[in-house]
Amino acid sequence: MDEKMTNEQNKDTKKYKKAFVKALFSTLCSLATAAAVIVLICNFIFPVFKVTGSSMEPTLAKGQTVLCNKSSVIKKGDIIAFYHNKKVLIKRVIGTSGDVINILDDGTVELNGTKLDEPYVSVLSLGECDISFPFTVPESRYFVMGDERSTSVDSRSTAVGCISEENIIGKVYLRVAPISSFGRIK
Repeated sequence: MDEKMTNEQNKDTKKYKKAFVKALFSTLCSLATAAAVIVLICNFIFPVFKVTGSSMEPTLAKGQTVLCNKSSVIKKGDIIAFYHNKKVLIKRVIGTSGDVINILDDGTVELNGTKLDEPYVSVLSLGECDISFPFTVPESRYFVMGDERSTSVDSRSTAVGCISEENIIGKVYLRVAPISSFGRIK
């Protein structure tokens, strides 16, 4: 009788182990699939980036993590992420194809002859600038500037220049980390 119980217990243990391994494998496959979907979404629809410099202060601070939307239509005033020399830069769109940009010596920006209202800029500055004004934005390009005008290297410099459409990753629209700074970006 003891031998019969031991055989049944062994069979039950084997069934339990088999069921456990099957459940574990299924869970791991589900987790791997979920992780793959998240990676695909982050890379192809909503890329995530960490702000590495201070050129967008006070709007974005160094160390914050932001979310982009690749499918957004880019317009003036939007903050965009783009590739430049194998790096990701984040700047604000000031002008698009055909716009005429003029920056005065005091840092005041004029777009098509009208002074821009820029509440996101704390201190106006001409900054690093080696182009001549007035400047007409070329076709399929974007003129971008950082919000911290005195330190930002952007379209005012030939080192960066105007950004081509194919280099744009997407519109930066949400701060996700740290949690204390979570929220939409205006």
